[in-house]
Amino acid sequence: MSSTNATTNYGTTISIESLKVIAEIIGIPSLSDECGKELSEDITFKLKHIIQNAMKFMTHGKRTRLIPSDVDNSLILYNIEPLYGFSSAEHIPFRFASGGGRELHYTEDKELDLNDVVLNSTIKYPLEASVRSHWLAIDGIQPTIPENPPPISKDEQKLESVNPIANLKKKESDKESHGKPTTGKIHKLRNVETVHVKQLATHELSVEQQLYYKEITEACVGSDELRRTEALQSLSNDPGLHAMLPRMCTFIAEGVKVNVVQHNLALLIYLMRMVKSLQDNPTLYLEKYLHELIPSVLTCILSKQLSRTPEMDNHWALRDFASRIISQISKAFNTSVNNIQCRITRLFSDALSNESSHLPTIYGALQGLAELGPQLVKLHIVPRIESLASRVDKVLLDSSSSQADKIAATQIKNLLIKVLTPVLKNSQPDIEKYENEFGSLAHPLYSAVTKARTPSLSGGIGSRT
Repeated sequence: MSSTNATTNYGTTISIESLKVIAEIIGIPSLSDECGKELSEDITFKLKHIIQNAMKFMTHGKRTRLIPSDVDNSLILYNIEPLYGFSSAEHIPFRFASGGGRELHYTEDKELDLNDVVLNSTIKYPLEASVRSHWLAIDGIQPTIPENPPPISKDEQKLESVNPIANLKKKESDKESHGKPTTGKIHKLRNVETVHVKQLATHELSVEQQLYYKEITEACVGSDELRRTEALQSLSNDPGLHAMLPRMCTFIAEGVKVNVVQHNLALLIYLMRMVKSLQDNPTLYLEKYLHELIPSVLTCILSKQLSRTPEMDNHWALRDFASRIISQISKAFNTSVNNIQCRITRLFSDALSNESSHLPTIYGALQGLAELGPQLVKLHIVPRIESLASRVDKVLLDSSSSQADKIAATQIKNLLIKVLTPVLKNSQPDIEKYENEFGSLAHPLYSAVTKARTPSLSGGIGSRT
C-alpha cells in the first residue's frame, strides 16, 4: 500500500506503473498493460473496502488518525491474515522518491547491529483473549470446581460452627413453609416434640469425593514430590472441600499419632504441610475441627523425639514450621470464649518451667512463644533466661551428655539469642545487668544487642534509598 497512489479520494485508482514495479519486486519481469489494467481495477475495489472498514474502526475508536491496527482489523474482518511488522503505535514516516517517470513512497530501513540482536532476549508475544468452557451443572448438581462458587460459603460454615441450632431451625421453617400452618394443640405438641431433636448431619461422600480423598491423601504422604505439590495446591485453592474436611482432619490427627510413635519425621512434615494448605484455603472454616488440629500441631512442636536419629535429622525445622502454624491458628480463631491463645501460651510456659522437660521440648516451647509475639517473650522467656542458660551450660560442659543433647543445647542457646535480641535492643545494653540476670548468655546477648542497635552501612544506604 505504501507504493500506491491511493488517497482518501475514492475516485483514485492504482496506476499500472505501480503494479509493474510491484511485479518486478516479486519476480515478474514483464507485466502486460491489459493484465495491469484488470489487476488495477480489482485491487482498487478491494482496497477501497478495506480502507472503508479501517476508517470505521478508527471512528469507533474515537480517533482522527488511521493507525496500522485499524487496517489489520479490517483485514481480519475479510479473513485475510494481517501484515505483521507494521503494527506500530508510533507514526511511520514514508519518504517520497521520484525518477525515470516514476513516483514511489517508501520507509527508510534502519541499520541494526547483529550483536545487539543476538544478545537481546526474544520478546514474547502476549497471549490473546480466549474462551474456556466448564460445567456449570451436571444433572442439576453444581460441581465443586474453582470456576463455580462453593456450595457452602465460609460465613455459612462459621454460622453453623458457632450456632448449629440455627441451621436446624432453618430446616424446620423450610418444612413448615411448604406445608399447612399449624395452630392450637398440634402446634404446641410439635414444639414439645422438637425440644430434644438434634441435628441429623449425614456425612456420606459421593464416589467422586471418595476418589478425590483417596488420591489427595496418598499424594500428600507419598514419595512423589510433584504429586504432593499438586495435591497441596488443590487443598489450598479448591472450593467445596468442606464435606471432606472432617475426614481430612481425622486423617491428619491419626497420622500424627502414629508417626510420632514411629519417629517418622518425613511424614510428620507432610502432615503439617496439609494443615497449612487447609488453613490457606479461603473457602474453609476450621474452627469446628481445631480440637483435632491443635493437638496434632502442638505434638510436632513439643514432642521429645520426632525422628529416629535426632542427632542427624533436622527436626528443628519441623518445630519451627509447626510453631508458625499454631501462631496463625491462634491469631485467626482466638476469642474471649475459647481463649485459644491463652491456653496455648500456658502450655508453652508450663513446658519451660517443668524441670523434667526434655531439651527438644524446651526448644519447641521457646519457638512457639516467639511466634506468638514479642510481648509473650518478654513475659515468659526473659524471667527464665538464667535458669535456661544454666541448664544449657550443664549439658554442654558434661562429658557424659549425648551428642543429641549437646546439639539440642546449642540450638536452644542460638534460639534464645535470636529471640531475645529484638526484645532487648529497645533498651540500652548494660553488661553488668546482663551478667546478673542472664548468666552465661550475658556476653553473647550483649554482643548481639549492640550489633542490632548499630545500623550497618548497607542498612543505612537502604534506608536512604
